[in-house]
Amino acid sequence: MFLTDIPAVDYPCPWAESFTDRLSRLGQGSYGVAYFCMRPDNSTFRYRVLNMIEALATTGSAISASWFSSDELCHLDQILDRTDVLVISRSQYCVAFSLLVTRARARGKRLLYDIDDLVFDGRYVQLLLNTLNQTTRDAELDFWFAYVGRNGALMRLCDGVIVTNRYLAAVAGQFCGLPTVIVPNFMNRAQLAHSARILADKRASGFARDGRIHVGYFSGSPTHDNDFAIIAGALFDLMDSDPRIVLRIVGVVDLGSRFSSFRDRIEVFPFQNILNLQRLIGEVEINVVPLQDNEFTNCKSELKVFEASAVGTISIASPTFALRTSIQDKVNGFIAPAHLWRQVLALGINQLESYPEMAMAAANAALGYYVPELQGAGVIRALRGGLVEDHV
Repeated sequence: MFLTDIPAVDYPCPWAESFTDRLSRLGQGSYGVAYFCMRPDNSTFRYRVLNMIEALATTGSAISASWFSSDELCHLDQILDRTDVLVISRSQYCVAFSLLVTRARARGKRLLYDIDDLVFDGRYVQLLLNTLNQTTRDAELDFWFAYVGRNGALMRLCDGVIVTNRYLAAVAGQFCGLPTVIVPNFMNRAQLAHSARILADKRASGFARDGRIHVGYFSGSPTHDNDFAIIAGALFDLMDSDPRIVLRIVGVVDLGSRFSSFRDRIEVFPFQNILNLQRLIGEVEINVVPLQDNEFTNCKSELKVFEASAVGTISIASPTFALRTSIQDKVNGFIAPAHLWRQVLALGINQLESYPEMAMAAANAALGYYVPELQGAGVIRALRGGLVEDHV
């Protein structure tokens, strides 16, 4: 584990701003962009709404942007008065959003639908359930078909779609027939500033370690048991043969009884705010990102790689579309096909002596692309209907 002096910090709620203040901000430019969501949260909302607004603010343009939840659609006319483009982020069809579409069209506003996952096409629900290790009881089927179907219904009412990578763009375009553009996920300024402190601390110490080797799995949700199963055997074998290896888990994953003999070498942390998560990632030598390889997972973004890279932590990842395009194998991380995880994990552990060079290559790649100052122009092009090139 890397020895850092960065303490845990508080992160104020990023959506505490009042409706009045958010509405006022929307009218401060000559071109208004209103983002809509079902409700704010720490995942999709942060990446696809708050970070987009922050990126727009870095461009020096006359664009003003703000966000609103579905509960605030009762104020729709006030919002439309100040808006040129409306972006609906991963939301489900309902009467209120249907009214939003109707009124926006009547007033000549541009409507876009932003989605970061393959959760809009009912043909993939069974695959989604299998991937996320969900049951197929009637209650689960009813929920997921309704959730996915309502997302897709609202998407099709819009003028275009914004997605996170080229693979997802192809699936979305085939589903709805609408123009589809790409704006990747990226980090916000608070996350970047805290990550910079962590990385600087590691560099100042010469990447000093305590002798243990931490492998970190940052699940993010309780639906990744099947993903973790990809590496469970390889990780067990390595922990069994090398007492230096410690498994760090942040979030929820079912280890089963297999790892009970390593109880004293397993660290489990609850969900963290985005700053403290960066600290916990920054302390581990290896960040593992196992994913099953199918249409659903190939639509996922590379955020678990670039967030680790920003704090100088090397990732070993499955070769899904976004992960393999964000990692240059053996230069700024490692790509591990399912049958080679043990071999690649061992390779990563055996190359710890050359860790700083690879860690800085990873950090430079992440900080040279996944930052709001470099993404703002792409967000503007997407809002105005231009092509946004994917990062390869």
